[in-house]
Amino acid sequence: PRPLRRAAATGPGRRLLLSTPIFYANGPPHIGHLYSALLADALLRHRRLRAAGPARLCTGTDEHGLKIQQAAAAAGTSPAELCDRVSGLFRQALTQAGVAYTDFTRTSEPRHQRAVRHFWGALRDGGVLYKGSYEGWYCTPEESFLPESQLAERTDAQGRPCKVSVETGHEVHWTKEENYMFRLSAFRDPLQNWLRDNPRAIFPNPFYQCVLRWLDEDLPDLSVSRERSRLQWGIPVPSDPTQTIYVWVDALVNYLSVVGYPESHGAWWPAVHHVVGKDILKFHALYWPALLLAAGLDPPERILVHSHWTVRGQKMSKSLGNVVDPTVCVGQYGVDGLRYFLLRQGVPERDCDYYDEKVVKLVNSELADALGGLLNRSTAPSINPSNTYPRFSEPCFPKVPDSRDAKGTGRASAEDYKLVAAVASLPAQVDSYFEGFQIYKALECIAQCVRQTNGFFQRHKPWKLDRRDAAEQLWLDTILHVTLECLRVYGTLLQPVVPHMADKLLSRLAVGPAERGLSGLTFLARYDGKPCPFEGRQLGPDTGVLFHRLGK
Repeated sequence: PRPLRRAAATGPGRRLLLSTPIFYANGPPHIGHLYSALLADALLRHRRLRAAGPARLCTGTDEHGLKIQQAAAAAGTSPAELCDRVSGLFRQALTQAGVAYTDFTRTSEPRHQRAVRHFWGALRDGGVLYKGSYEGWYCTPEESFLPESQLAERTDAQGRPCKVSVETGHEVHWTKEENYMFRLSAFRDPLQNWLRDNPRAIFPNPFYQCVLRWLDEDLPDLSVSRERSRLQWGIPVPSDPTQTIYVWVDALVNYLSVVGYPESHGAWWPAVHHVVGKDILKFHALYWPALLLAAGLDPPERILVHSHWTVRGQKMSKSLGNVVDPTVCVGQYGVDGLRYFLLRQGVPERDCDYYDEKVVKLVNSELADALGGLLNRSTAPSINPSNTYPRFSEPCFPKVPDSRDAKGTGRASAEDYKLVAAVASLPAQVDSYFEGFQIYKALECIAQCVRQTNGFFQRHKPWKLDRRDAAEQLWLDTILHVTLECLRVYGTLLQPVVPHMADKLLSRLAVGPAERGLSGLTFLARYDGKPCPFEGRQLGPDTGVLFHRLGK
């Protein structure tokens, strides 16, 4: 394998392709699929708000393989009809949840099949394919052969002994056939070199360490085709109609076909960040980079890995009847409620648990009460009769050299200075958490600041101040100014996660479309002696409650 080229496109203004896995079209979407897509969507939206350069988000459906052939037969339909229906369900679920994808690939499309045939030709020309007899335990639901070390003895529904995958519990069957093999074993050193030179290529770190351990173990060659007599629903091997290209090779090439491989992919590749679930880590972090190197291409820049969602502590499965349908969730919690819950509670390094009461409690507490309540109280006609962005008074809230150690001065208390310091540092903090694929930590910091702002408002009780007294009026306006400035920052930072609600909040504060970016986000300019463009501005129309409380 040739040495790696560094991607020339770095720095501001460079392109970036974000991807979700393409979802397997043998059944409808669940919240695990949606979580992958929401992570990628939030990263895309955050990048656009930073004006960091052109970006795309690709997703789609993986429509070939034995599993789909069998699912279609069981449903009494053709594989093509099944895929049309299920692909439509995924498109609908993603659109309904506000996922701003730019590209939706179906592996049944001619442009994709052409790219796969060309990629196969590049592997063949590189001398990394050979024909060999292969036998082993094959798991159809996972579309892969599994070693003995990953199997366990069980009994099937009829009480007969059988072998199953330790990780998924799916039954495996002994399979023997002649296939094309890929010389994966030749790529141990190049893969280790790639990972050693790029320690952030696979993130979070526990998954990076996991891949390094796999590379220390046995790395057998990979079967990359199936006998056509067993698998007709797939792309035939070029120049050998007796074989079908392995569904995973076919599916992985979607990341290239979407950017115009084999002609125009160079404009985007390898500036690519794949967002994937941990169950498909081996395919993305071992097989895919090795296949790319073998075809003369660089591995993707980053692979961002997340864990799974359980339901009340149990794995989601059709047999348990606990699969969570995203469409039902959007109906129950609204688009923003569902997006906020999954991105606030989802921790990439570990499995997270889902149940209705947890969603209701979190969303009511942080969106309806803390954020919505604060906006409502600080813009109420009784407290802000002129419906404007009030003026800030320096004598009431004088600037101090270090707000973290400030004692109370003017009418501001030590806690008030802590609030100002926390909110001033929030955009940079949120930025670094998004960059580090820790969106949940960004939301945690915002929620903490919202709590502090509510404390500030409660502490000074502006509703008790007498606006007929000039000094009291100055302090009342200052309290409201600080509160609205905090809310403007939260609304701006929450746009990637809860786009509709953030838009409603910013519109209420009269923040124009050109004033919502992250690159020019300032906070409390008057505290620093600079003019505030919002001061004295008429607020936007009151469009009602920011987020309606959810019922039990």
